[in-house]
Amino acid sequence: MAKETGLGWTTLSVDDSGGTPQAIKNDITNFEFATPRGVQDVTGVDKSAMERLLLLADFSITHNGVFNDAAGASHAVFKTVPSTSVARTTTLTVSGQTLAPEVLYTDYALTRNADGSLTWSAPGVLADGVVPTWS
Repeated sequence: MAKETGLGWTTLSVDDSGGTPQAIKNDITNFEFATPRGVQDVTGVDKSAMERLLLLADFSITHNGVFNDAAGASHAVFKTVPSTSVARTTTLTVSGQTLAPEVLYTDYALTRNADGSLTWSAPGVLADGVVPTWS
């Protein structure tokens, strides 16, 4: 197994509100995602070090990008976030590894920057209780 960069994402798609996957990787300038696990402290008074149990799995993501209102582009995907309550399959593929959780997007924030650029941010969280698993 070789070390790799984050260059060359094969897939970065998000379903639009109708459930159709849209390839929006060209509009995304950067993103971050996490797959944390909850932890319960179960340390008894008889211990001299922490004792913990792993709890539920989770997923969160934030996409950041450049405004693009072409058909099937990022604005078409995220403009319905405030008006629809649908889970959207979000597919991330790099180096043949795919993660495709169902995500509830909670905001679509647009920013007109001082330099005149128009950018956006779209945060999302796990929707359906299915453990996010790489395949």
